[in-house]
Formats: sequence, structure tokens, C-alpha cells
Amino acid sequence: MIRHLGLKAYGKINLGLDVLRRREDGYHDVRMIMQTVGLYDKIDIYLKETPGIEIVTNLFYLPVNENNLVYKAAKLLMDEFHVSHGIRITLKKFIPVSAGMAGGSSDAAAVLFGVNKMFQLGLSREELMKRGVKIGADVPYCVLRGTALSEGIGEVLTPLPDMPQCQVLIAKPAVGVSTKFVYDNLNLEGLKAEDHPDIDGIIEAIKSHNIHQVSQRLGNILETVTIKEYPVIEQIKEKIKELGAVNALMSGSGPTVFGIFVSPKAAENAYEELRYGESKGLVKQVYLTNFYNTKEVTNGQ
Repeated sequence: MIRHLGLKAYGKINLGLDVLRRREDGYHDVRMIMQTVGLYDKIDIYLKETPGIEIVTNLFYLPVNENNLVYKAAKLLMDEFHVSHGIRITLKKFIPVSAGMAGGSSDAAAVLFGVNKMFQLGLSREELMKRGVKIGADVPYCVLRGTALSEGIGEVLTPLPDMPQCQVLIAKPAVGVSTKFVYDNLNLEGLKAEDHPDIDGIIEAIKSHNIHQVSQRLGNILETVTIKEYPVIEQIKEKIKELGAVNALMSGSGPTVFGIFVSPKAAENAYEELRYGESKGLVKQVYLTNFYNTKEVTNGQ
């Protein structure tokens, strides 16, 4: 039995996000192109002889009980397999919270992986993904990772070829966005055809390994709601493009914006401008990273 695991929970962005319809159960059917990025939270799981799940985090405002997705993930497997030992989870958050980057879902996915490995439960990646949807719609993808088409409510996943490597600038303004608010205020009937991103076109561009064609087709239907509520998102998009990005887009329900750069020098200059320059008032957090395509979740263990 493993006594300690060090894990990395990687964030995601949406290269394309379309909503097809609202379902009777309140969820929405979606078609999304999901992409893992190199920004990650650090998770350590320690074995305890006594039962129970203990969580310690570096953010005082995060719950450390059953309201945390990490707790739910651990409890789901430990209850199902009647694990008698306990665990202590330390969670260091770096992915922006409530930002459209699936940080909480990725943390939950990493814990599913870790508990499965620590207690030798023998579950495959696919079996973890099936359980993950009980925690959240993005959790199955966060178990899979890489580049993927996401359909249904997010649980129907089709792996795609790896994206060509480039620089990705991630910028979050000082606002938090409620995913429920965005979906509740999405008026599909009132939208035009051009408001829907060309998901099939993005897939073809990915298959051709053409970063410029992918970038030209970026689209997120949820911008029609979030940007109206928070115009700063559009300001950040325009600033990032002005600073040399091939294109920029809001991720998920927002408010995080990402820009794709093919010039490392331009990406570095854009990061410096948003972090320290005259534009620093637009954002609260800014990171320079890249696409992360590997499927490995453990940190050397």
C-alpha cells in the first residue's frame, strides 16, 4: 500500500465551446474542444491509519469538507471499496478559482487517480471517468486530459490528435463568474448562426496540425452572456491580440481569457505588459504556459 502520492492537477481551456440545447434535467448538451494546459495545482495524498478524509489547502476560503470536489472524489471511491484507512490531502491551488479552467474538476480527477493507485483498487481510466461524472461534468475529461471533443453534458469524450506546441497566455480579471448564472442566461433561440463556433472546423484544423487555422476558428458561445455582464473580458481579449496573440478567447463560462502565441518573444512581452506594464490593471492573475498533452498524472511516482 502506498503511503504518499504527489500529483499534478492540470487546468484546461476551451478551444471551442458550443451549446446545442437545454435538457429537461436542467443540464445542457454541448460540443466542446477541450485542451489541457501546463498550469497545475499540486496535490499530496498521505495515508492515515485512522479513518476519515482530511483536507488542507492554501486558500482560506475553500471548503475542506464534503462541499469540496476533492473530498467528494475521495469519498466516492473509499465508500464504494470500503477502505478502512483514512487519508490526508494537501491542496495547493495555482489554477484560478471560478475561472472557467476546471480547476476543481481537475483536482477531483487527480484524487480519483490517486486513491485508486494508493489503495490498489484496480480501476481503469475509463472506469474512473464513469465515476467522475457523478462529481461533475468536467471530471471525466480531467481524468482523460490532452486534446478532446466533449459532447453530451461533457462526459462523452473523443480523443483528438495533440495540438501543435505554442505559448499560451492566461489572464484572469478580478471578477468571479457563476457557471449557473451564465447557462441560465444563455438565450439559444435569440442567437445567430455565426454565434455558434465551428467545432468541426476546429477538429479538422487540429488534425492538420495547423495552429493558425485552429486559432482562426476559436469560438465560445458563452461569451454572448459573460462579456455583456463583464466587459473587461472583451478588453483583455483585445489587449492580448494587440500584444501579438494569433487569437484570444474566453475559456468556459469565464472570466479567464487565453491567448495563443506562436512567437515566444511576443508571448513573453505580453506577459510582462499584463503583469507589470500599463495594462496590469486589467487582470488579477496572469500566467505564461503552453499546451500540455501528456496523459501521465503522477509526479514521478
